Formats: sequence, C-alpha cells, structure tokens
Amino acid sequence: MNAINTELKLPSYLKTIIIFIGLIALFGLLYIAKSIVVPLIFAIIIAILLNPIVNFFVRIRINRVIAIIIALTITFIVIAAFGALFISQASRFSDSWPILVDKFTILLNDAISWAASSFDINPVKIHEWIVKTKNELISSSGAAIGQTLSGIGSGLLVLLLVPVYIFMILFYQPLILDFIHKLFGTNHQDQVRKIVSQTKTVIQHYLVGLVIEFIMVAVLNTVVLLIFGIEYAILLGIIGALLNLIPYIGGIVGVALPMIVALVTKTSAWYSIYVLIGYYIVQLIDNNLIVPLVVASKVKINALFSVIVVIVGNVIWGIPGMFLSIPLLAIVKLICDNIESLKPWGFLLGDTMPPLLSIEPILKKLKKKS
Repeated sequence: MNAINTELKLPSYLKTIIIFIGLIALFGLLYIAKSIVVPLIFAIIIAILLNPIVNFFVRIRINRVIAIIIALTITFIVIAAFGALFISQASRFSDSWPILVDKFTILLNDAISWAASSFDINPVKIHEWIVKTKNELISSSGAAIGQTLSGIGSGLLVLLLVPVYIFMILFYQPLILDFIHKLFGTNHQDQVRKIVSQTKTVIQHYLVGLVIEFIMVAVLNTVVLLIFGIEYAILLGIIGALLNLIPYIGGIVGVALPMIVALVTKTSAWYSIYVLIGYYIVQLIDNNLIVPLVVASKVKINALFSVIVVIVGNVIWGIPGMFLSIPLLAIVKLICDNIESLKPWGFLLGDTMPPLLSIEPILKKLKKKS
C-alpha cells in the first residue's frame, strides 16, 4: 500500500490570515505582559551594551561575578550622576513654574484681546471657553495624578528588577548562547554562529551609537539655548535629546518646549524663531553627520516603518514602548538581513530605494519592432 502524503498545503490568502491573527495574538500578549516584558527588554539591551566591559574584566583574570558587579556599579554611577543633574534642573524649573504661568497668562490675555479686535469676537466668550477648558483639565487631573502615582510605583519596581535581570543575563550568557546553538541543530552551527556574532556586534555598535548621539545632541541643544540666553538650557537640551531618540515625532515636541519657554521668558517673540532655527541646524548636523558616522551605518530603517513602530510601541507599552520601538525594529532588521529566507523583509524595513523603472529602453524596443 502506497504511503499517503498527508502534507497540508494552504492557499496563500489563508497563510496571510493565519500570520495576521498570529501578529494580533502576539501584540495582545505583549500588552498584557508589559510589566514583565518591558523591564526584561531594557535589561537585555543594557546587558548587550555591558557585555564587552564584562568580557574585558574576565580576560584580565577577574571572576565573572565580580566583573558583572563592577560593570553594573559603573553603570549605576553614570546613571545616578545623570539623574542628579536632571533632577536638579527640573527642581529649578518647578520653582519658577508659578512665574512662568503668570507670564503665560499675560501673553494669553494679549492674544485674546488681539483676536477679539481682529475677528470681531466677544472676549468674554473666549474667557468663558478658557475657564471651561481649564475646569475640565482640573477635573481630569485627579485621574492623571492617580495614574502618575501608579506609574511611579511600577517605575520603582522596574528599577529593582532591571539590575537583577541584567546580572542574570550576563551571568548566564554562555548558557543562553549554547541554547541558541542547540536549538538549530548541528547542521547549521556555522551559520548560527555567524549570525549570532554579527548581530551581537552590530547591535552593540548601534546601541553605543545611540548613546553617543544622545550626548552630542544634548550638548548641541544646550549650546544653542545658552547662546540665545534661554533659561533652563541644560534641562531643555537633555529633554530634547531624549525626545530625539523618537524619530520624527520626538523632534517636533523637543523643539516646541524651548520655543514656549523662550516665548514666555523673553521680551521678544523672535527668540522663539531663533530657537527654531538653532534646533533645525542641530537636526541637520544630527541627520547628516552624527547619525551616518556615529550610529551603526548598517542599521537603516525607512521613515514609514519608523513612524508605525513608534505608534504601535506607544499603544502597547506607552512612553517606554516609544523609546524601545526603534532599537527593537533595528534588531529585527539585523536578524532578517542575516537569514536568507528573511532578507526580503529586511530589505522592506530598510531605506534603500530600488532604481525606478526607466521607460526609455521600452520605447527603443517598440521602435525597433515597428
């Protein structure tokens, strides 16, 4: 009796539906488990950054546990110093907040008077609308405060979990790598070893590049604000550099904040325009010099998928998801570029535009036939 071929062949549209359902289930799972997944992803990214430091200490005959502790201590000192600087600037900003609010109120009243005289609108109606909007904001602020306190609580939990995750990932790195090799069998060991090595190296370069880009953009933003005498220059420069890590969307918000501060604190509105021009020059330097030279050149993601993953990251994980979306997409693209069957997807995520189809060869062939 001949063997019966029981292989199930599905039509392409059915495969597409199954993949689509699988992606929905994956995103749903990531949303439900975000309190576990987000700290773990942060820990993996930081562990990848710290791995060369740990390996250096191990090579000079330091115990692996001690090497990991030293690397974590150095990281904690750097983050603590940055946090202290940020908190001191934020505290100074909060002390001046009532003054800024009063100045903004004066500007708002002037704008209301101008709008009332230019567009023949009763200023009383404008004031009533502002009061109504303010009351709605105040009524909704209670829930926002509750969410903020909850976020602070979860943030403290993350701060406790992330160092533990980092330590475990770095300590069990040989076990994790051995597991990856065994997962794909003995026939693909060379390919797996090559993919793991290349991906790890490029990811390290990319993440280190992001850190260097953040520092350079923060310095440039601060210099621009100091040149024009904008208050809270260091705080606004750091915030702008952080937001710059969120492509396209972050740059708009990052320049809006110092423009508002300049409008409120300066006597002339031209300073807001000066800040806009200065930040535009910084963006030109960042996009044309810092990113190509500092950030890993092998990681190039097109604008369409950058915006999509930032929005999806915000929907699934909130603000941490916006910051994690681009590094995660870069890791996915690197993996796709190193696996033959997934290279089309890596090409789709990249920004390499294929040459447009020229119509001249077609016209020449038609002329020859005629």
